[in-house]
Amino acid sequence: MDDITEKSEIGLPTVTMSASATATSESESSSLFNISEWVNTKSQDALIRILSAGPIPRHVGFVMDGNRRFARRQQRAVQEGHAEGYVALRRMLEVCMRLGVKCVSVYAFAIENFKRSEVEVTALMDLAETKMLELCEHGDLLEKYGIRLNVLGNKALLPERVQLAAKRAEELTRNNNRAVFNLCMPYASQDEIATAVRTSVQDALANDIDGEITEDDVNSRLMTSVVNSPPLDILVRTSGVKRLSDFLTWQCCEDTQIQFSSVYWPDFGLWNFLPILLDYQRKVWSQSS
Repeated sequence: MDDITEKSEIGLPTVTMSASATATSESESSSLFNISEWVNTKSQDALIRILSAGPIPRHVGFVMDGNRRFARRQQRAVQEGHAEGYVALRRMLEVCMRLGVKCVSVYAFAIENFKRSEVEVTALMDLAETKMLELCEHGDLLEKYGIRLNVLGNKALLPERVQLAAKRAEELTRNNNRAVFNLCMPYASQDEIATAVRTSVQDALANDIDGEITEDDVNSRLMTSVVNSPPLDILVRTSGVKRLSDFLTWQCCEDTQIQFSSVYWPDFGLWNFLPILLDYQRKVWSQSS
């Protein structure tokens, strides 16, 4: 069908595209998008190969901050921001695995977050229940890379259905031994340290051990230590906020490289992680020279 020429309201000729012309235009746009995606994928693959040739951190932690502000900026529901945050989690977990990182720990839900609105907390619990099991499905990310999932925190505070999902997810991945993924929820460093101290005292009393409780006693009973996580090399917090918010404060007190990114977590990806990793590699090389 030929294009139809009409008159505009001010008397100038306008062209109304035919259905066939519109379809052609959409097809061309789709092709250009596919080419752009292909180029981006190939460039990321090449970058990961290059970075992997240098020193790679064994353990990376993420404070996944900015989901709510990301949603508000786009005038979307807060729940949608958290859902986009899960997409970013999958993306960064795979990036870390492809780089050769052996352990990833993420701050998924703080004990303090239970003070948020009931609607938001319920939505987060629903998302956690669904996505924990989804990650463990046959052929999905954790199976693909041989990742063992650990849910760390005061799990007794979770709704029973989420506790069952966490237990099921841990059981499904318990034989994976190539990498570790610590999903910290509901978590707080103060709670973790207090629990480790209490356990140290209980163990000492049960075994009639005299003497002081040492730093090593507490360290060996931290949740991350119990699941054999290596020392924390890098801790990243997104969204521009510069505080730790009670996440892995014992673990990052000595040699951890702490990095703050202004990018909201749902937008965070390899290109944002690149300067952080390059800084880590530069410091490792400078220490070895």
